[in-house]
Parts: sequence; C-alpha cells; structure tokens
Amino acid sequence: MSSALIQAGFDVLGDADTSVPGLRVTKVPAGALVSWTASDGFASLAREQATRTGSDDSMRAIVRTAVAGLLAQLGHTVTEAPHAGDLVVHADTAEMVGG
Repeated sequence: MSSALIQAGFDVLGDADTSVPGLRVTKVPAGALVSWTASDGFASLAREQATRTGSDDSMRAIVRTAVAGLLAQLGHTVTEAPHAGDLVVHADTAEMVGG
C-alpha cells in the first residue's frame, strides 16, 4: 500500500517526526492509518484558497479524496478515521505498512 502511494507521487514518511510534511502510514488495530501533515507552503495555499472559496478545508479534502480514491481503486477498504482528515485502510484489504 505504501509503495502504491509513493508511485502515485505522495511522500510517505515514518511516524517518528510528525512535523515533517507528507503522508504517514502506521499500523493500527483496524489495519493501517493514513494521516497527512501539510507543508508550510501547502498550508499557505490552503488558507489562500479558503479565502477565495469560503471553505477552510477544501485542500485537505482534495488530498484525502485523492488518497482514498487511489487506495479504493487498488481494492482496499477505506473509511474516514475519527481524526479529521485521516483514513483507515482496513486490515482485510491492506498490505500492511511495509507493502
């Protein structure tokens, strides 16, 4: 799963330093948690976009939709996590973190 995200152009990082921008894929009891930390530049772009559109979450929604869509296309069962913007890839379909 991580390799598919990398091939699609996402930076997939370990969970050691959460201040570094990119996607993180970590094991959780349900399967794998996919979370995202925006870079300063991306966060700035998102604020600028929010000013224009009146929506403060449109850029995060785009990233979440892109990741969820890619993983679903690959046959994974993906749901939203309790944390806003995070996704859970269920264990029955996830090739765990290293895959």
